[in-house]
Amino acid sequence: MKQKTFTITADTGLHARPATQLVHKASQFSSEIHIESKGKSVNLKSIMGVMSLGVGKGGEVQVTVEGNDEEEAMEAITSTIQEGLGE
Repeated sequence: MKQKTFTITADTGLHARPATQLVHKASQFSSEIHIESKGKSVNLKSIMGVMSLGVGKGGEVQVTVEGNDEEEAMEAITSTIQEGLGE
Protein backbone atom coordinates (compact mmCIF):
# COMPACT_ATOMS: atom_id res chain seq x y z
CA MET A 1 0.00 0.00 0.00
CA LYS A 2 1.20 3.49 -0.92
CA GLN A 3 0.05 6.72 0.72
CA LYS A 4 0.93 10.29 -0.10
CA THR A 5 -0.35 13.72 0.94
CA PHE A 6 -0.79 16.50 -1.62
CA THR A 7 -1.72 20.16 -1.54
CA ILE A 8 -4.09 21.12 -4.35
CA THR A 9 -2.72 24.11 -6.29
CA ALA A 10 -5.34 24.34 -9.08
CA ASP A 11 -7.17 27.67 -8.86
CA THR A 12 -10.57 25.95 -8.86
CA GLY A 13 -9.53 23.17 -6.47
CA LEU A 14 -10.86 19.69 -7.27
CA HIS A 15 -13.88 20.79 -9.28
CA ALA A 16 -15.05 19.93 -12.81
CA ARG A 17 -12.02 19.74 -15.11
CA PRO A 18 -9.31 19.03 -12.47
CA ALA A 19 -11.43 16.33 -10.83
CA THR A 20 -12.18 14.75 -14.22
CA GLN A 21 -8.47 14.62 -15.06
CA LEU A 22 -7.65 12.95 -11.77
CA VAL A 23 -10.49 10.41 -12.05
CA HIS A 24 -9.49 9.61 -15.64
CA LYS A 25 -5.88 8.97 -14.58
CA ALA A 26 -6.90 6.78 -11.62
CA SER A 27 -9.26 4.75 -13.82
CA GLN A 28 -6.32 3.57 -15.93
CA PHE A 29 -5.14 1.32 -13.09
CA SER A 30 -6.55 -1.83 -11.50
CA SER A 31 -5.47 -0.90 -7.95
CA GLU A 32 -7.93 0.36 -5.36
CA ILE A 33 -7.37 4.12 -5.15
CA HIS A 34 -8.94 6.39 -2.54
CA ILE A 35 -8.65 10.08 -1.85
CA GLU A 36 -9.32 11.57 1.58
CA SER A 37 -9.96 15.12 2.72
CA LYS A 38 -11.14 16.36 6.12
CA GLY A 39 -11.74 12.81 7.33
CA LYS A 40 -13.90 11.77 4.35
CA SER A 41 -12.53 9.10 2.00
CA VAL A 42 -13.93 8.33 -1.47
CA ASN A 43 -13.01 6.19 -4.45
CA LEU A 44 -10.73 8.24 -6.72
CA LYS A 45 -12.31 6.55 -9.73
CA SER A 46 -15.69 8.17 -8.93
CA ILE A 47 -16.19 11.70 -10.26
CA MET A 48 -19.18 12.26 -7.99
CA GLY A 49 -17.18 11.07 -4.99
CA VAL A 50 -14.24 13.36 -5.74
CA MET A 51 -16.52 16.35 -6.36
CA SER A 52 -18.35 15.66 -3.06
CA LEU A 53 -15.13 16.32 -1.13
CA GLY A 54 -15.29 20.02 -2.06
CA VAL A 55 -11.50 20.48 -1.97
CA GLY A 56 -10.53 24.06 -2.77
CA LYS A 57 -7.20 25.59 -3.73
CA GLY A 58 -4.68 24.98 -0.96
CA GLY A 59 -6.64 22.03 0.42
CA GLU A 60 -4.76 18.92 1.50
CA VAL A 61 -5.70 15.45 0.32
CA GLN A 62 -4.26 12.04 1.05
CA VAL A 63 -4.19 9.46 -1.73
CA THR A 64 -4.02 5.75 -0.87
CA VAL A 65 -3.27 3.14 -3.53
CA GLU A 66 -3.37 -0.61 -2.99
CA GLY A 67 -3.01 -3.29 -5.64
CA ASN A 68 -0.75 -4.97 -8.14
CA ASP A 69 0.05 -1.74 -10.04
CA GLU A 70 0.14 0.58 -7.01
CA GLU A 71 3.64 1.92 -7.74
CA GLU A 72 2.76 2.99 -11.29
CA ALA A 73 -0.62 4.34 -10.20
CA MET A 74 0.90 6.52 -7.47
CA GLU A 75 3.54 7.86 -9.87
CA ALA A 76 0.88 8.78 -12.44
CA ILE A 77 -1.39 10.45 -9.88
CA THR A 78 1.56 12.34 -8.38
CA SER A 79 2.54 13.64 -11.83
CA THR A 80 -1.03 14.68 -12.62
CA ILE A 81 -1.39 16.63 -9.36
CA GLN A 82 2.07 18.22 -9.58
CA GLU A 83 1.35 19.39 -13.12
CA GLY A 84 -1.53 21.47 -11.74
CA LEU A 85 -4.42 19.24 -12.88
CA GLY A 86 -4.62 20.98 -16.25
CA GLU A 87 -5.15 24.42 -14.77
